Amino acid sequence: MKKSVLLFITLLIASAGFAQQQPTFISNNLDAYIKQGIKQWNIPGLAIAIIKDGKVVMMKGYGVRDVKTHEPVDENTLFQIASNSKLFTGTALAQLEEEKKLSLDDKITKYFPQYTDYDPHTTALVTIKDMLGHHLGTKTFQGDFTFWNSALTREQIMDKMKLLKPVGEFRGYFGYCNSCFLTAGQVIPMVTGEQWETYIQKNMLNPLGMTNTHPLGAEMPKLKNASKPYTTAFTGKLTELPYDNVDNLAPAGSIVSCVKDMAKWLTMQLDSGKYEGKQIIPWRAIQRTRDINTAISSRKSPVRPSHFAGYGLGVFEGDYNGYEIYWHTGGADGFVTNTCFVPEKKLAITILTNNDNQSFFEALRYQILDAYLGVPFVNRSEQAWKNFNPGDQEQIKKTNDMLAHLKGNTPELPLKAYAGTYVNTLYGPINISVNKKDLLIKFEGHKNLTASLKYLDNGEWMLTYNDAAYGIFPLKFKIENGKVISTETKVNDGLEYDPYLFVKQE
Repeated sequence: MKKSVLLFITLLIASAGFAQQQPTFISNNLDAYIKQGIKQWNIPGLAIAIIKDGKVVMMKGYGVRDVKTHEPVDENTLFQIASNSKLFTGTALAQLEEEKKLSLDDKITKYFPQYTDYDPHTTALVTIKDMLGHHLGTKTFQGDFTFWNSALTREQIMDKMKLLKPVGEFRGYFGYCNSCFLTAGQVIPMVTGEQWETYIQKNMLNPLGMTNTHPLGAEMPKLKNASKPYTTAFTGKLTELPYDNVDNLAPAGSIVSCVKDMAKWLTMQLDSGKYEGKQIIPWRAIQRTRDINTAISSRKSPVRPSHFAGYGLGVFEGDYNGYEIYWHTGGADGFVTNTCFVPEKKLAITILTNNDNQSFFEALRYQILDAYLGVPFVNRSEQAWKNFNPGDQEQIKKTNDMLAHLKGNTPELPLKAYAGTYVNTLYGPINISVNKKDLLIKFEGHKNLTASLKYLDNGEWMLTYNDAAYGIFPLKFKIENGKVISTETKVNDGLEYDPYLFVKQE
C-alpha cells in the first residue's frame, strides 16, 4: 500500500513538473482559444495533437463531426488529410532509393516509356524528384478539375498530362501539381509489385500502429467515427458536402486518418525515423525527404518571423524565429488539415478540421509555434480574421445578384439550340440537355457531377453545380449567326483557377 502511495506521489510530482515546462499559453489559454476560434470561424469540429519531447502533451477533439446528430469529435475521429498524404509518398520513394531499388534521379520514362509531357524536352528530362518537387512548369492545381473526383484511372490521368500546357519553365517555376505526385507514386508498383496503398499500409501504417488510418478514402462514408465535410463558401451558410473520392490520385492525397494516428507519424519524424525504439524508416531516407528540392521564397514574411521557404519530397520547410520547421497543409472538399514538426525543439503539431472555408486551422498552428518558439504573443486568429471574408462576401453578393435576376427572361435562342455535346481537349465531353425551362449539364468525366443553367438576362446564365463545393458562377455561350459555338465553365478556385472552354460539336 505504501509503495502504491509513494508511486502515486512520484507520478503526481512528475506530472506537475512536466506541466510547468509547457508555455503558459499552452497550459492556461489554449483550450479557450480553440473554443473561441471554432465558434468565430464556424467550424463544426476540430481535432488536435501536440507532441513535445517525445510525449503527447495534448490530444483532444472539439465540436462535432456531424451537425445533425451532434456526435462529438474525439482523438479517433476520421478526417480526409488530403495533401498531408504527400509526405508518405515522398518517404516511400526515399526509402526505396535507400534500398537501392530506384534512384530519385531516374527518368520517368525509365518506368513508363510511353509517358509524354506537353513539351518533348521535358519528357526526356523529367525525373521522379522533379515530379515530387512540382517542377513541370504548370500552374498550381492545373488539370485538377479534370482529375479530382473523376472517373479516370491513374493511368488515364498520367496519359492526359501531355495536354497540360506549362505557364513557366521546367525546373524554374513552382506550380503545385497533384498529377505529378500521382506519377511519382506510380513508380512504386513498378519496382515493388505492390500498389501505392499496399506499400504504404505495409511499410508505414502497420509498423507505426496506425490502425485507424486508411490509405484510400472511397469507403469513408461507411467508416465508424468519420467526420462529415462542410463548407461556408459561396452562400455563407454551413453546407454539408459529398465526400471526395480521389483514390485515382491516391499518392497525392487520399489518406483518411485521425490525430491519434497522425501523432504516431509525427513522433517518428521527431525521432529520426524511429518509433518506440524501432527504426521504421531509415534516417537517411528521412533526411532525403527534407532536402530542399524546390526553392519557393527567400523573402521575409510581413506577418511572421520567417525568411525562406522551400519544398522537399512532400513537405514544405522554412525558418521560424530561428528554428527550422517542416509542414504541409491538406485541403479536400469540406476538410482542411495541417501537420508541422520542429526537430530542434522536439515539437510536432497536427490539426484536422471539417470546414474547408476558414483560416483558423493555420492560425492555430502558428499560435502554438509562437508559444513554443518564443515569439511575443500576437493573436494569430484575429490577425487572419481581418483578411478573411467569411463565406467570401464578394462571391455571396454575386450569387445574390444572380438570384435577383432570375425573372423568367427568355434566352436569345430556343433552349434546344443550346443542347448537345461540347468538348474540351483536356477534360473531354460534357452534355447539355433541356430540363423543363432550364438547361442541365452532365459532366461525362465524372460519375455524379451535374450543373443546372438558369437564364438571367443579357445572354448570361447562372451555373449551379449539384455539388456545392464546385460553386455558383455566371456563364455565357458564344453565339455566331444564330448558332451556338462554345461556352466556358468555371469551378471553385480551390479546385482549379482557370475556366474550361467547351466547343459545341456538330
